[in-house]
Amino acid sequence: MVRWAEAGELPGLAAIELAADTMFEQVGITFPPGTTQIEEVEDTSVVLVEGDPPHGFALMGQVDGNLHLEQLAVHPSHMRRGIGGRLVAAVRDHALACGVPAVTLTTFRDVPWNAPWYERHGFAVLPEGEWGPELRALVQHERELGIEVAPRVVMSAAVR
Repeated sequence: MVRWAEAGELPGLAAIELAADTMFEQVGITFPPGTTQIEEVEDTSVVLVEGDPPHGFALMGQVDGNLHLEQLAVHPSHMRRGIGGRLVAAVRDHALACGVPAVTLTTFRDVPWNAPWYERHGFAVLPEGEWGPELRALVQHERELGIEVAPRVVMSAAVR
């Protein structure tokens, strides 16, 4: 069941993010050292979790008037059970409740569980000419952090 995270669960979510990041090693992607995205979160009102204790989470923000999926992570021991799909559906439901026009995200173009997976869940590549100023700044920030270690894309899904 997808629900809002509780404050005491945030440290455990960092372990999920780190474990999920190890999956990228099999496709030759190694992330630069530093804190995880979830370790920088102080407000649980931007984090949805699945499971009790959580096995996956979705971290959200606001970018250019849209809901932005900053991070989706599922622990490898619980992958391929629909957790990611339920989290994405909950993010889209939350976007609808917030009255925003779309959900955006950035992801690796060629990693099977990234852009191709999001396409199966209703997202499409957003051409650079359609990026707003905040999204453009976010992509630049990712590049400066060294996250763009393989081709990345911006994707968007309209909220209905």
